[in-house]
Amino acid sequence: MQLTSPRLRAALLAAASLTLVAAVLPPPKPLGIGDRLFPELGNPGYDVLSYDLSFTYKDNKSPLDAVTVIDARALRPLELINLDFTHGKVASVEVNGEPARFESAGEDLVLTPARPVAANVPLHITVRHTSDPRGRADGGWVPTTDGLAMANQADAAHRVFPCNDHPADKAYFTFRITTPAGLTAVANGVPASLPVPGAAGATTWTYRTRHPMATELAQVSVGRSAVVHGTGPHGLPLRDVVPAADRERLDPWLKKTAGHIAWMEERVGRYPFENYGVLIARATTGFELETQTLSLFENSLFSGEGYPEWYVESVMVHELAHQWFGDSVSPRTWSDLWLNEGHATWYEALYADGLGKYSLERRMREAYTRSDQWRAAGGPPAAPKAAAPGEKIGLFRPVVYDGAALILYALRQEIGVQAFDRVERRWVAEHRDSVAGTEDFVRLASQEAGRDLTAFLQPWLYGKTTPAMPGHPEWSGKSV
Repeated sequence: MQLTSPRLRAALLAAASLTLVAAVLPPPKPLGIGDRLFPELGNPGYDVLSYDLSFTYKDNKSPLDAVTVIDARALRPLELINLDFTHGKVASVEVNGEPARFESAGEDLVLTPARPVAANVPLHITVRHTSDPRGRADGGWVPTTDGLAMANQADAAHRVFPCNDHPADKAYFTFRITTPAGLTAVANGVPASLPVPGAAGATTWTYRTRHPMATELAQVSVGRSAVVHGTGPHGLPLRDVVPAADRERLDPWLKKTAGHIAWMEERVGRYPFENYGVLIARATTGFELETQTLSLFENSLFSGEGYPEWYVESVMVHELAHQWFGDSVSPRTWSDLWLNEGHATWYEALYADGLGKYSLERRMREAYTRSDQWRAAGGPPAAPKAAAPGEKIGLFRPVVYDGAALILYALRQEIGVQAFDRVERRWVAEHRDSVAGTEDFVRLASQEAGRDLTAFLQPWLYGKTTPAMPGHPEWSGKSV
């Protein structure tokens, strides 16, 4: 028998109790909402209502000091809260005004609130962290020659700020960006206030969205930029952001946007957001991107070297079309990506057809001959294969572009032009500022056709090979 003092006995009992608790609590782990292509993307248990993001920019090679404030609603009792976040250092976290523990698990930031959060109550999270633009080959911050821009598609927003990084959880955004003297910051939405001067010539720029937005569509640009204002159809404010040194050269391209918007509105209805413009950046991305209200383009697209004017315009229309298809109506899951890219490609092709440069029928016929190859390489349009590890944008294959536009062409051939146009208008009107998926589209198309189109569309959406094209029995030869 070994005797101990009462104080020592109490300390031993407390230590044993802590050991028991530690053994019972599960270790933090990354969670997801079950997306087939990105199983650990998004987080269950809460619905984000708004993000308030503050960034302090020094230069494009230094981490930005940042504060992310999330207002959400708990959907169930939460003892742990998972956020998507990586490539930044977290200094502190508060949940509902009280300090919270935090640790990383995979690409998740796992929070332990001071007290469990009950279901159906407000959830207010503040994370003080850095946001690192260095070494980002897989998206997030994109260095430009004079600053930074964002390219967060498909799953890279959480490489910039803590979030629920899935398009199924859209939210309102406020951006506060502090820059050194001589630089201009822009972001999605409209200015929420005049730029505020600070110490040593620094300026804080504040923007706010008036419509909910998916995290993948967030845009912040910092650089020596000119902001060019104009007016589009029915008084729509236009705002283009270009390198100040290139403004005069790019001006003819900027003046095309109002006409592009009018062209789209004739086909699908009113533009869905508070403003629109193009962000032309001196950066090398290999793609253009439909960030909400402010589409990102590489400067080289407009250099006049290698790209005919009709092609550049059709690419501009592609990103504009995404404001309806992909931005206002966001995909329910990433397998629904074909609805984004297929529609944007469809209107890109229609625009080129209208210019008399590349007929729609020719483009669809060429796509038809390649469709089986695309499906073999990337899966069917509505069930694409996952991207290879380390190749985040590998999901964006031809099968979800022209291969998906081919589905829309087949649908129009099957139900007629008038019914097809009604489908398009109803789709963007009924799902505005929301999310929708493939089943929703099949249901709506069936309603407008006056018959169930499931049997017709299933092989086009999910088949390993491409079905026969209605109205084109001569389209029989496919290269495989």
